[in-house]
Amino acid sequence: MMAPHASCFLLAVVFSVSCKAITSLNQMCTEKEANNTYNCENLGLMGVPDTLPNTTEFLEFGFNFLPTLENTTFIRLVDLIFLDLTRCQINWVHEDTFQNHHQLNTIVLTGNPLIFMAETSLNGPKSLQHLFLIQTGISNLEFIPSQNLENLESLYLGSNHISSIKFPENFPTQNLKVLDFQNNAIHYLSSEDLRALEKTTNLSLNFNGNDIKGIEAGAFRSKIFQSLNFGGTLNLSVVLKGLQNSTTQSLWLGSYEDTDDEDLTSAMFDGLCEMSVESINLQKQYISDISSATFRCFTQLQELDLTANHLKELPSGIEGMKALKKLVLNVNVFDQLCQISAASFPSLLDLSIKGNKRKLDLGAGCLEKLENLQKLDLSHSDIEASDCCNLQLKNLSHLQYLNLSYNEPLGLQSQAFKECPRLEGLDLAFTRWYVKGPQSPFQNLHILQVLNLSHCLLDTSNQHLLTGLVDLRHLNLQGNHFQDGSISKTNLLQTLRSLEILILSSCDLLSIDKQAFQSLGKLSHVDLSYNNLMGNSIDALSHLQGIYLNMAANNIHVIPSHLLPTLSQQSTINLSHNPLDCTCSNIHFITWYKENLQKFEGSEDTKCANPPSLKGVKLSDVKLSCGITAMGIFFLVVFLFLVAILLIFSVKFLLRWKYQHI
Repeated sequence: MMAPHASCFLLAVVFSVSCKAITSLNQMCTEKEANNTYNCENLGLMGVPDTLPNTTEFLEFGFNFLPTLENTTFIRLVDLIFLDLTRCQINWVHEDTFQNHHQLNTIVLTGNPLIFMAETSLNGPKSLQHLFLIQTGISNLEFIPSQNLENLESLYLGSNHISSIKFPENFPTQNLKVLDFQNNAIHYLSSEDLRALEKTTNLSLNFNGNDIKGIEAGAFRSKIFQSLNFGGTLNLSVVLKGLQNSTTQSLWLGSYEDTDDEDLTSAMFDGLCEMSVESINLQKQYISDISSATFRCFTQLQELDLTANHLKELPSGIEGMKALKKLVLNVNVFDQLCQISAASFPSLLDLSIKGNKRKLDLGAGCLEKLENLQKLDLSHSDIEASDCCNLQLKNLSHLQYLNLSYNEPLGLQSQAFKECPRLEGLDLAFTRWYVKGPQSPFQNLHILQVLNLSHCLLDTSNQHLLTGLVDLRHLNLQGNHFQDGSISKTNLLQTLRSLEILILSSCDLLSIDKQAFQSLGKLSHVDLSYNNLMGNSIDALSHLQGIYLNMAANNIHVIPSHLLPTLSQQSTINLSHNPLDCTCSNIHFITWYKENLQKFEGSEDTKCANPPSLKGVKLSDVKLSCGITAMGIFFLVVFLFLVAILLIFSVKFLLRWKYQHI
């Protein structure tokens, strides 16, 4: 009898495999949507390539070489809607460059050293709405052609050398919604400068990074804006006095990391009493004499952002701020939650104390006066509590979203969030916590829909950990670990019958029992990426249809043919960064994969790992011939010939032996 190893070797020779990679010719431009959207950036092009279809509507053509734009440059592409020409070294834009592009809506000329734009250079588009002239060397607004801009809604002029915002008399500004002058050389605003903007309504006007030193009295009188941005201005009292009798929904007065903090005084905010504003951002400012009087002119505010204001506490006795709905106190230096004087803001719906620079003590009942609070963010604040969270969240019965992520260890009571029965979103990511009672800490959260428990070092063996979450739709368990690297038939997920999105990436999983997800019939999104799962783990999803399945970066070599029906019934699949075998042992999957490429994302990174000759080749480019080759036929004939001879000699030997013993 032939030895097993020898027979295997012979069969391998007989059924020898012929492998070759089929590479497709890459287009010069990247197709994002067939016949519609293309990216031709950074290809060294000096014109529109012939391969680009005439039906192109969205074209990203930046970082090429087009020193001159003429009416023949894009003449074929008459359907263009969006055209990005960022940093194409454009100097000249000639007459009627876009005369045939009637649908053109957006032109981006950012980063081009413009020398000349003809007065009729923008003629043609019937509804040009967005024009980007950022960093183009413009020093005077008269440089911009004014013809055919009647429908212009946004004009971006940042990072130029503009010192005056005075438009030419015939420049159409009536439909402008966004006018961006950030990082120019504008230091003074006069009434004459702003006269051209009188016909605009709800304009967002950006002077960020200009350091306004003076505003003529009455320049903004009776004007209404959507937003005003004076970020980086050193003398805020000049701005607030200049804005008297104006109206704006949002006023941005913040500073930046690379600018020196100015010590503001309470008196500087007196100008707010003479204007109407709903939202103010004072990011990275410092009020040296903060007191209850500082907020005297803040009574109309609905939103206030005091991020990085070096605040140790907010003064008690602040009056009249019943309209405030949102308060941001991120990156300050509070020691205890009670130091924010929450009672001064009884109508607050949204409170953020994120990234506190000192260990934040939650105290007891510090927020109980905020009975209407709906959103609370206490993340990144070194919070530590051994007995959380009912006392700390007392009377927050309307709270819908709570973020306690990136904090120190928390001891959660049974029904730890009993004071917040209306929670819909809870984030505990990267906060290690442990349960102090026999019941689930989430027992009473019957309408919770989103729960983030990523990287919490959970005790996943506790099957009752998630009990009570009857309406949970989205669960993130990324970075947690399961016993022996396996999700068994009985597990902590079984009670989550409403779950739609399940994230189990980076959990060091080795296997999943076929019945593990059997009770999760509503799943539509399953992320099992960055584990060590084999192909047979797909069997756990056989009862699901139409889901998004991410199994990228696992240990999948071969996917058995009996699992292909399970994959066939899913909508989107990611198998990138797996060590896939491109041999005949995987031929059924490879064939099916190439027939169903539309189902897969990450195809560029779905590559062969074996055999070595095909390592790194995209799976879609591999062609296998798994029949019997000429060499295989030769060896098969030889093999059968040897077997026949062996049989003949065996029969003769047996007959001779038989007659000798008669």
